[in-house]
Amino acid sequence: MNQDLNVRILWSKAGISGAALGIVSGIFIFIGQATGNIGSPAVATALSLVLWAIKFIGCIWLMRFFMKKLCEEYGNATNADTFKFGMMTALLSSLIYSAINLANILFVSPDFFAAQMQEAIRSYSSMLDSNSMAMLEKMEDAYPQIAFFSNLIYCFLYGTVLSAILSRNIPARDPFANFER
Repeated sequence: MNQDLNVRILWSKAGISGAALGIVSGIFIFIGQATGNIGSPAVATALSLVLWAIKFIGCIWLMRFFMKKLCEEYGNATNADTFKFGMMTALLSSLIYSAINLANILFVSPDFFAAQMQEAIRSYSSMLDSNSMAMLEKMEDAYPQIAFFSNLIYCFLYGTVLSAILSRNIPARDPFANFER
């Protein structure tokens, strides 16, 4: 297919790739949560680190895969087109990932996050004064919103930087294309 790329096509393709990236990242939320209580704290930390590395490398690979697939389908795609596509994909995947995380916090396992928050409050209680403790307890109610927007911003920025880096060489450029003797 060698038709012209337009914004509508980019959004359509980014919707599919953003959904895939967001769902794959969202699955890692539940895998990490399920493996958090396995064995000793050192084993759980090591497993968490391995899962993070797999997710990190997997997201880079998936973004690269979708950008290359766009260039294969549309031979006239430029580096600017792949960057726009990557930014759109980053926005949509960060929305899906943040929504999955919010649903996890509010509906799937609210007791898990309440226990984590109580543990944090208990561990910091000896270091904080009463005003700081009161503010920390108030933050507990706003935690779902804070988690949603911080994930949304972080994932979008990460995806934008990643697409800027990847789009420099997707599609591949010929450095000698305009070279004249």
